Amino acid sequence: MAEWWRRKSLRFRLTALSVVGLTLVFAASASVLMIVLGRSLMDTVDETTQQHAQAVRAQADSGTLTDPITTQDGTIVQVVGADGKVTHGTYGADRLVPLLDAGDRRRALRHESAWFLDGEPYGIPGPLRVIVISGDRGVTVLAARPVREIERSLLTAGRVLLFGTPLLVVFLAGGGWLIIGRTLRPIVALRRGAADITHTARSRRLPVPEARDEVHSLAVTLNDMLARLEEAESRQRALVSDAAHELRSPLASIRLQLEVALGHPEGQDWPETAEGVLEDTLRLSRLAEDLLALARLDERGGRLARNEPVNLDEVVRQVVERYGEARLTACDPVVVRGDALDLSRVVTNLMDNAVRHAASTVEVALTRDGVLTVTDDGPGIPAEDRERVFNRFTRLDHGRSRDEGGAGLGLAIVRETLVAHGGAVRLEDAAPGLRAVVSLPSIK
Repeated sequence: MAEWWRRKSLRFRLTALSVVGLTLVFAASASVLMIVLGRSLMDTVDETTQQHAQAVRAQADSGTLTDPITTQDGTIVQVVGADGKVTHGTYGADRLVPLLDAGDRRRALRHESAWFLDGEPYGIPGPLRVIVISGDRGVTVLAARPVREIERSLLTAGRVLLFGTPLLVVFLAGGGWLIIGRTLRPIVALRRGAADITHTARSRRLPVPEARDEVHSLAVTLNDMLARLEEAESRQRALVSDAAHELRSPLASIRLQLEVALGHPEGQDWPETAEGVLEDTLRLSRLAEDLLALARLDERGGRLARNEPVNLDEVVRQVVERYGEARLTACDPVVVRGDALDLSRVVTNLMDNAVRHAASTVEVALTRDGVLTVTDDGPGIPAEDRERVFNRFTRLDHGRSRDEGGAGLGLAIVRETLVAHGGAVRLEDAAPGLRAVVSLPSIK
């Protein structure tokens, strides 16, 4: 049963739950209504009968009681004397046998409650509602009123509720089915919109309903997700396109050198050819390493591979020692949290750029507040291009003219790695040259 229920649609389950709830509510309401209506009608009858009985008792106590007793609404009244005989009564009332025997009269007086009595033995169809009150000198007044019409009214009301309530539930169920269907229509539109989006359909968005409800928020959130996926896809396509373009040059160079060497082997300087091929192979290796580093950064989504204390001064010192042109002007002890290998790659990329463009010297300084500067005395970068060079595969014109120029991934790796470490990088004019300023949060 539970499995069958889970397989049903949301519209069916909501409608079924609402129908069950309405049925229970209507059944409880009908029951309460019948009970309250019956009790109210009986209370009204008891009150009227009690008033007639009290009026007759007052007349009996004062000795002004007439015979027969007259009532306007058909209430039956008997006055029973101390000897148990009927002394007075309304027209048509039994003058020989009281409505209640002596024992029942005593119990009715003791409990002060009305009694139901079958009216057939007294020639009255249906039940009677009997009230008993006592008067002076042992006189007892019995007042009874037929309640057959009340029973008929209650029976009629019960039938109306019995047949009308299911019809009302069916009507409300149909209305609920339509209303729930209209309520779920935006979700159906979202599903159809999502089904229409394929891997070839770009710049598609899901329909957003006008109502500012939960479905509207869901549609907006899904569209934001699609926008992020589209952006990631665009970046991936651009990365693949740029990588293919950068790979084409060294591969074409290697192919050309080998074809020339094999075409004229007798006049070929094989060591020189091997050096050229090795240079292009190293260029391919650096490009592959940079692409792998970017892929790992994208895969981690801005998270660190390792998050541990790192002595940044030791990392800087070890990297700078590999460059004879560089001079370490300051190297204060600094401890940061992050990945030592990633931070070493950051310093290495900055040093490669500085050494590649420097005219004579490269100066490196690390201060105690976690600020690292790498300064060269090269041509520098125009102010309008200092932010653009951090994009992937971005190289300025004078950088492209250099044979030893990179693929334009070094600074992109630097920025994304530093952002993952909670740091930042910017380029400043060194007059002459360029200064790269790296700031990292240090552990105090």
